Amino acid sequence: MRLKELRKQYNITQTKLAMDLNMNQNSISRYETGEHEADYATLIAFADYFDVSIDYLLERTNNPKLNK
Repeated sequence: MRLKELRKQYNITQTKLAMDLNMNQNSISRYETGEHEADYATLIAFADYFDVSIDYLLERTNNPKLNK
């Protein structure tokens, strides 16, 4: 998952992202390391937060936006 890459690109700490999405920092860390997999609602929250498609977040495409 590109979560860590996006977070660093936007210069956002794990703590800030967790606070903005009403999660805890440990969860963000576990998603970034692959220790835990995000559920659908969490994937949507990350994609909406960074304004990217879920496919981009999951590294299924290199295009961050949905083709419309």
